[in-house]
Amino acid sequence: MNSNENTKSITAGGALFGKLKALGVDYVFANSGTDFPPIIEGLIEARQKKLDLPIPVTCPHEHAAMGMAHGYYQISGRIQSVMLHTNVGLSNGATGAINAYCDQIPMLMMSGRTPVMEKDRFGARTVPIGWGQEMFDQTALVRETSKWDYELRFPEQLSELFDRAWAISNSTPKGPVYLSLPREVLCQQTPPVGLDKPSIMAPVITAPDAASLSTAAELLVNAENPLIISQRGTGSYETFDAFGKFVSDWALPVSHYWANQISLPLSHPMHIGQNPETMLAEADVVLVINSLAPWWPDKVALRDDVIVIQLGPDPLFSRTPIRNFQANVTLAGETSDTLQALITAMDGIPRDKERVAARRKRVSKISEANRNAVLANAEKGAGGPMTKEWVSLCVGKAIKGRKVSIFHELGLPLGPLDLEDHNSYFQEPHAGGLGWGLPAALGGQLAEPDRLVFATMGDGSYMFSNPTACHQIAEALELPVITLVLNNEEWGAVRHSVEGLYQSGLAAKANDVPLTRLQPSPDFTKTAEASRAYTETVETGDELPAALDRAIRVATEERRQVLLNIAIARSGSH
Repeated sequence: MNSNENTKSITAGGALFGKLKALGVDYVFANSGTDFPPIIEGLIEARQKKLDLPIPVTCPHEHAAMGMAHGYYQISGRIQSVMLHTNVGLSNGATGAINAYCDQIPMLMMSGRTPVMEKDRFGARTVPIGWGQEMFDQTALVRETSKWDYELRFPEQLSELFDRAWAISNSTPKGPVYLSLPREVLCQQTPPVGLDKPSIMAPVITAPDAASLSTAAELLVNAENPLIISQRGTGSYETFDAFGKFVSDWALPVSHYWANQISLPLSHPMHIGQNPETMLAEADVVLVINSLAPWWPDKVALRDDVIVIQLGPDPLFSRTPIRNFQANVTLAGETSDTLQALITAMDGIPRDKERVAARRKRVSKISEANRNAVLANAEKGAGGPMTKEWVSLCVGKAIKGRKVSIFHELGLPLGPLDLEDHNSYFQEPHAGGLGWGLPAALGGQLAEPDRLVFATMGDGSYMFSNPTACHQIAEALELPVITLVLNNEEWGAVRHSVEGLYQSGLAAKANDVPLTRLQPSPDFTKTAEASRAYTETVETGDELPAALDRAIRVATEERRQVLLNIAIARSGSH
């Protein structure tokens, strides 16, 4: 920020943009409203004063704004900001806040606040909704999914409050924070002190204690039947590579049970797939890496003498009211750092080479058999309409060798994909706030424009994403995301949940399951075409490989967004 005469004071509504830039924020994803006049006026003022500012992105729906900030962080590792419209905008963004909190995504959430004053103060209420949007506790809409919240009360607080918000959001475990911004306060002038400086507060990054680390290392070294279950990746490219070598060296089998990021290549000889039940029942030591729900308690009985090591930013997931998975040893810290520390600790311990070699041979055979079974099952789904597994298999072949990220929301199953890199796969957050996939993919594409990005979604999830808003953003920002709508004309996840609970029940035998049908299906290509996307409808499996090649060519060469509407077999019909 310049320190010349015209920046001795600035409207608080504009000053906050300069402060966000100083904190390393690249974009402010915003949906504006009647609380925004001092923000818009202040932004113009800040531009005229030639301040260094983040780029504001107009998002026609708040859920899109939240998803883009989420996806941007997942690819870039840098916290972003979202600005919403009073209570109604905050309520639209609340699902995104739940998703971000569950996924441990740092995010600076803000929303305007209805003016407190009815008259006699600049910024006071001017339209009837100033009364209609007044709440006793607006922050309650997101308090349970915010690590910290506050309301800006005086303009001179701005710099220090943003410093605190940024530091807390980036502290272990990371997560969103919320600041409400009353219109009268934003209208006031504030001195520029601290507005061009990084935070005066450092995030708190925790690390495991030495005794627990040593105990965990000894347990894994001496285990006869160890098992690793990893849901949320390894945290960095460096650790991804180190982890792959580590599990090879020690012959440690790894399961991606219900994973929303991968921790090693899917073809890795120590990767046993997504179903750990058989090996879990035999395991004497289990390392759980940042996994909210590492197994299905009703589906597997652990050994009485099993030792479970829970590793991650919050190994006990302390803000989850009920989560009673065993945790004999806890290693608290950022996943990447803590895994590296565990790898180093085990490197210093001699190994039983014969036992490790025998286990490596046994696990490799299991890995190969499981992988072959997944691929063979996918090959069977090539008909018309095809299976989701067939689509995954075809996408895996089409993207081989490319720098790619797949944002999956009830779209492409992980198993048949041929993924081998960190950041190549993101599944919907376990919070289950639908509509995340497409805006998160847009955010990921914005973070790394030369990356090939897919949003793969069920038809229900696609409708939840506010697709008109998302496609408008994609066109406006020239984001060539490839959207695959796997269209089975039903809430497949809901139907499978009913059939899973009532395995011999009526729904399992019915052709028409109430409250799950999405018929007649809209022509989703028309929605995307409204924003000049390239579109195709694919009805049979043999058409899909060529359609994917065309989609990738359009996205990479023409830099246009793409939508493929893919006919998928309904439950029980293939």
